[in-house]
Amino acid sequence: MRKLFTLMLLMLAATLMAQEPITGKYKKALVIGAHPDDPESMCGGTMLKLKEQGCEVVCVYFTCGEGGIPGKSAEEAAAIRRQESINACEVMGIRPVFMTQIDGDSQVNKERYKEMKDLIDREQPDLVITHWPIDAHRDHRVCSILVYDAWRRSDHSFDLYYGEVMTGMQTQMFAPTVYVNIDSTVEQKRKAYLCHVSQGTAANIEKWHEVIGRMRGHEFHCTHAEAFVKHVWKSSDLLDR
Repeated sequence: MRKLFTLMLLMLAATLMAQEPITGKYKKALVIGAHPDDPESMCGGTMLKLKEQGCEVVCVYFTCGEGGIPGKSAEEAAAIRRQESINACEVMGIRPVFMTQIDGDSQVNKERYKEMKDLIDREQPDLVITHWPIDAHRDHRVCSILVYDAWRRSDHSFDLYYGEVMTGMQTQMFAPTVYVNIDSTVEQKRKAYLCHVSQGTAANIEKWHEVIGRMRGHEFHCTHAEAFVKHVWKSSDLLDR
């Protein structure tokens, strides 16, 4: 009996993972990434699929990447990376929003909780995608916990999904529950990511993002996929993810 029950659970899990619930049912999505290029690398293909299906997509940059260009001051780096983000969003046809946290010095306090909650309240999404909370990069963890707090304080008024960035080096212990086939949007995702010239993007794509995308594609029986974990807070979510 135990073996049969285990088999049934495995079959249910396989059925759930074979779905693409992130696309096709949402009206407005926010993708909140800690740095310029994080949203594109984490789920650029999914953003484009959502947009194609009539969902309004907003790309939120938690910081402007002030610490991300060696030899540049924080102000110089922020100006360069902000423009790269605008260029990437133009490629995708998606509206960018910039928050006020500082790359390498992101904070968790009363004011920052409020800033995130106010942003989400203002935008009124029914879907938010952000960083997996177990991540080697402190800014990613801070971004995730502030989004999580806003979700809790809004009485779970939107669906919350976590994505992965440079799994193995940054994202840790990530076990996807949801996959999205991005074969039709992967080239446009790549064009958007290549706008982040200051980040050595071509090398990063080959070393990290293409590898992860192909790996998730193998798992989902396609060529390229993006993977996510839905934050489940009630039992019915298990049958709707």
